[in-house]
Amino acid sequence: MSDTFLEINGLVKRFGPFTAVDQLSFDVSKGEVLGFLGPNGAGKSTTMKMIAGFLAPTAGKVHVCGHDVECSRIEAQRLIGYLPEGAPAYGDMTPRQFLKFIAEVRGFRGGAAKKAVDRAVDRTELLHVLDQQIDTLSKGFKRRVGLAQAILHDPKVLIMDEPTDGLDPNQKNAVRELIQTMAPEKAIIISTHILEEVDAVCSRTMIIDRGAVVADGTPAEITARSKYHNAVTVVLGEKDAGFAREALCALDGVHSKEEQSGKGEVKLTLFPKNKNALLIEEVSALLTKTNWDVRALYAEAGRLDQVFQSVTTADTVEEEAPLPPGGVAMESDPGEASFE
Repeated sequence: MSDTFLEINGLVKRFGPFTAVDQLSFDVSKGEVLGFLGPNGAGKSTTMKMIAGFLAPTAGKVHVCGHDVECSRIEAQRLIGYLPEGAPAYGDMTPRQFLKFIAEVRGFRGGAAKKAVDRAVDRTELLHVLDQQIDTLSKGFKRRVGLAQAILHDPKVLIMDEPTDGLDPNQKNAVRELIQTMAPEKAIIISTHILEEVDAVCSRTMIIDRGAVVADGTPAEITARSKYHNAVTVVLGEKDAGFAREALCALDGVHSKEEQSGKGEVKLTLFPKNKNALLIEEVSALLTKTNWDVRALYAEAGRLDQVFQSVTTADTVEEEAPLPPGGVAMESDPGEASFE
């Protein structure tokens, strides 16, 4: 089998005159964790719903491990785990009941169903709320129930919309560690507004805007596009800022600066004339010859949030259809909804 687990070719989705996704094409391979970024209304959730087989595309194709999601939907969906935004579930069920239901929908029976549920519960640390009604759970635990149903059948392709939404810092770290543990054997797509999550777990970053790709590469490649790439930041005591500003801006390698002041400090960010040059060396050499009150000095790799802002437009409204509880896309005939 090819290591390309997910292939998206020319994907288009229109809602009347509104184009939510516009000729989107990309592949995701085994071992890749793709951070799928974009402003609200960029088409992220719509794209993920089409990959999962819940929404039919207006045009284009999605293949999961060679299976066409439209023509061979059940075969493709057996290989997909999907955590939708909000992680809808049946609130009057307990996590135990809900995950048992999902296991049966996925085709598990008897001991195999229990083993799949137990594994998902253990990985998402749900044991002590397993028999509590879902409606009474905190947002964080509801999210973890949603994650448990997405990984219950150990899918090859895992699609997660805001997987750490509502989690506390410890829970976020646990989910990120789980993603890293699963990553070598899966193709994973994570849609997130938490940019630190990209650095924490993603091997690749894609930014879309108005349904089209505007940036695609490793996190390091994307941040290297930032105007802050190889910029140098110096934090000085206020009394030395005047002398330092003049001398630092006069350095041969400095093109321009940004400045912030407050609480007795001045923060100077110096931009290099050549983005590939190590301006930090020139700045460090000057500072070692002075007695200025230098409180911090560091070179910047770049800022993902600045690249994001530079390649995307203002938020737009994305038209979407609702998902059923658990994010499991049901056929018109409920009998065809079982996954094996």
